[in-house]
Amino acid sequence: MTDQQLLAASVVGRVLAGRSLDAELKALWSSPQAPPREARPAVQDMAFGTLRFLGEIDTVLALLVERKVSERVRQLLRVALYQLVHTRAAPHAVVDHAVSASDKLRQPAAKGFVNAVLRNFLRRRETLLADARATDTGRYSHPQWWIEKLRAQYPQDHVALLDQANGHPPFTLRINTRVTSVESCVARLATEGIAARHLGGATIVLERALPVDRLPGFSEGEVSVQDAAAQYAALALDAPNGARVLDACAAPGGKTAHILERADVELTALDNDEARLARVGANLARLHLDAVMRCGDAAAHSWWDGRPYTHVLADVPCSGSGVVRRHPDIKWLRRPGDIAAFADRQREILDALWQVLAGGGKLLYSTCSVFHEENNAQIERFLERHPDARLLPLPEPQTNPRRLAGQILPDERHDGFFYALLQKN
Repeated sequence: MTDQQLLAASVVGRVLAGRSLDAELKALWSSPQAPPREARPAVQDMAFGTLRFLGEIDTVLALLVERKVSERVRQLLRVALYQLVHTRAAPHAVVDHAVSASDKLRQPAAKGFVNAVLRNFLRRRETLLADARATDTGRYSHPQWWIEKLRAQYPQDHVALLDQANGHPPFTLRINTRVTSVESCVARLATEGIAARHLGGATIVLERALPVDRLPGFSEGEVSVQDAAAQYAALALDAPNGARVLDACAAPGGKTAHILERADVELTALDNDEARLARVGANLARLHLDAVMRCGDAAAHSWWDGRPYTHVLADVPCSGSGVVRRHPDIKWLRRPGDIAAFADRQREILDALWQVLAGGGKLLYSTCSVFHEENNAQIERFLERHPDARLLPLPEPQTNPRRLAGQILPDERHDGFFYALLQKN
């Protein structure tokens, strides 16, 4: 556990300095310092868990420590406090290993300091946690500005939204009904001892997450990992056979593939990142699907051949506020001004994509955000700018997500998404 704590603490430190959690873990796994494969889940859990509950942890730490602490010691204390509060690890083992880990930091007095802080926490655990959870940041483990924004925008739902964001996400599969059926897939999983239930449509959810290489049918292209709310995109766009479809901002390709699984369409997958576009191609190859790949900016037209599209999916860059339980680093890396910046970028993309849409065509706007500025407010402003646009009703979702006027709120079945279906007159 000692080395695992040190590695997790190092990852947390780099994330809080501005790096992506996924990118840092990927870099760690390929580095000379990479832990054995069997130890990686523990390191990942410590890093994810520490960032998930960072607000609570830091509030407790502020009650325990009044003097300035080096960043490396602080990260180690954060990881150890996460273990003590939110895991079943034996408290004495967590403390002993953290003390051993602090000795490897080669900082004078670090060993005694870490030992004193953690043992003090164990003595005063209930009082410290109660005091921490009496504050917004300690109770919800989100930045104060984020809490206040959700409280203002969702007065009836903000507590549930904040609590959901600190949970574990469901592990959801999309069945490729071109090559198999939901019933066959569930039966195959059962023979492998993998419990699953059908949510509706082509969507099933597993009781426990699995590495993709252990998913029956994954390599054969029978199943893909995709959140249930994300699967709603292809249903809402509803491109028929023969449609000319653009999936703008397509990477990593889950929605691209789902559109192609549902109908025989001429599809262009657009993304402004060559490496991410290559992931789209790899995902389509696994599923035996084809699309035209274009690298370019969705807010410009240098990639466009001039032929209008009958259907456009605008899955635009956003704050990611609806998927923070999958990416807990998001809530600590975002700043209040980022939301307005995302909204400006979304406006540019929407206006540009409207020009490539054929008359009578449909554009589906999508984000994985729960903030109004990126969602309903964005669409209201778009309709004011474009009198040739009208808002269409969304089809009834097969998985029955909880919706508020196009806003799918995260719950135990799916992440938070927003959809708006527009038609060009």
